[in-house]
Amino acid sequence: MHTREDEPRTDVRTLDRQAPGHDPAPGQGPTPGPHHDPGPGPGPHHGVRPPARRNGPAVAALTLGVLGAVTSIVVVGGLFGVLGLVLGAVALRTARRTGTGRGMANAGVVLSLLAIAGSVLAAVLLAWYADRTQPCYRPDSFRQYRECVQQQFHRG
Repeated sequence: MHTREDEPRTDVRTLDRQAPGHDPAPGQGPTPGPHHDPGPGPGPHHGVRPPARRNGPAVAALTLGVLGAVTSIVVVGGLFGVLGLVLGAVALRTARRTGTGRGMANAGVVLSLLAIAGSVLAAVLLAWYADRTQPCYRPDSFRQYRECVQQQFHRG
């Protein structure tokens, strides 16, 4: 009786080192690698998504919108917001044409508008505060400045 243990073993790793033109015995060849076409099965036409496309202006608009919203309290966020708003409009046009990035573009536009509004509000409050405390700008110490500001706000 012939068993499988009696058959000569061929290590797949050694097949690559054999001389060119030497064919291994039938059934003892190397296992198929990534270059092997397995035939029909999962692929681009069998339920597998193609790689996602990116809408660069949408990513930039969202990034600038977030950056603008975070820095709007120091007024500079309004500049980021304006840039984000312009790129958001470009991204929305691109999304209409390609179908990608619409959500990011919308979020970028909304955050950019919030950044602009926050910066305008911060600038108005800063101007109001500066006008209200103008007589206090030449103090000898911080304590005098603080007392002067308190007097300006309690005066009405």
